[in-house]
Amino acid sequence: MTSIKLKFRPSTTFGKEGSLTFQLIHKRSVQRITSKYKIFAEEWNEKTGRIILPSKSSPRYTYLASAKSDLKWELGRLKRMVQESKKTTGTVNLNEIAATLSPCPDTPDSVFNFIRKQIQRKKRIGKIRSSETYQSTLKSFIYFRKGMDLTFDLIDAELMELYEAWLLKEGLTRNTTSFYIRILRTNYKLAVEKGLTTDRHPFKHVYCGMDKTVKRSLTLDGIRKIKKLDLSKKPGLGFARDLFLFSFYTRGMSFIDMAYLKKTDLSNGCLTYRRKKTGQLLTIEWTKQMQGILNKYQSGDTQYLLPVITHEDGSERKQYQSQMRKTNRYLKEIAHLIGLSMPLSLYYTRHSWATIARGKHVPLSIISEGLGHDSETTTQIYLDSIKSNEVDKANRNILKDL
Repeated sequence: MTSIKLKFRPSTTFGKEGSLTFQLIHKRSVQRITSKYKIFAEEWNEKTGRIILPSKSSPRYTYLASAKSDLKWELGRLKRMVQESKKTTGTVNLNEIAATLSPCPDTPDSVFNFIRKQIQRKKRIGKIRSSETYQSTLKSFIYFRKGMDLTFDLIDAELMELYEAWLLKEGLTRNTTSFYIRILRTNYKLAVEKGLTTDRHPFKHVYCGMDKTVKRSLTLDGIRKIKKLDLSKKPGLGFARDLFLFSFYTRGMSFIDMAYLKKTDLSNGCLTYRRKKTGQLLTIEWTKQMQGILNKYQSGDTQYLLPVITHEDGSERKQYQSQMRKTNRYLKEIAHLIGLSMPLSLYYTRHSWATIARGKHVPLSIISEGLGHDSETTTQIYLDSIKSNEVDKANRNILKDL
């Protein structure tokens, strides 16, 4: 049996910070590893073995919160190292584990720590979604590595091939494995730029492209079936259905854009908003179908147009994410109710609008404008001359048949 605990060693000098150390005990052998964090005695709970966090307004909060998170990760890493040692050698060598663990936290080219810093940087500059994709990639890579950190000079083509094989074995598609690997590649290139390693081209044998996927779309008949469903006794399903319809009515607006629409975005018969994904400003003619959705719900005292975010208390992003998961779950049930063989999601609205518009002989350039594809070089030359009312006319032409 191996005991692994986080311990606090108070300073011998009154009023100074003490040290936090990991204590490992195996068969009466004791090994202590000192962490890089120092805290005051009143910031430590001896009973629970955890850091006590002050209020968020405290100048110590950021430091202590970071320390608590990092130490929790290191504690989990130690436990995994012990388990791996038992599994491969049948015993636990505390000296070997201590030697392996100690250098990593302060090593500037540690892969895990480097990516963590990039995550924090993206959060600081407001790229929240990007920070989340980096976090997902880091979590996946840590799991693949069984918690064992490494430096960038240890990343080679063989390791990346093993990682790709592991991802595929976990049941991920090639596009998803490529997604994780591309993020690792981005961080690797940045590490090369910073002089943390020379470029050994470790990604030359793994897939970093994008496979073509089957476009998911519904016919007008399918949209009508969803609209005509009587969901009055199932308000959760009803709200999900109405969000789906609102997205379709607004030319396939993404869920995050719907969630963050403000009441002030609706003015003079037009809905004007910026896409979260691209920052592009879009203007949509407000129609009776959109107003019909709005009439069914009260958005309360918040600034938001739709009741997706209902409390402005700092948890707005969590509310949006929770409602998105719930909506997509309900949409799968709605798909079953109308006899749809494919799993329905909000992603269908965008492709459905485009497919239906194309079927009505709407010019490709107008469809591109309607979807906000002004970054596509193949359509850009047409977009400059397209007026907003032409797109609104195309949208009315689609909605009148519902």
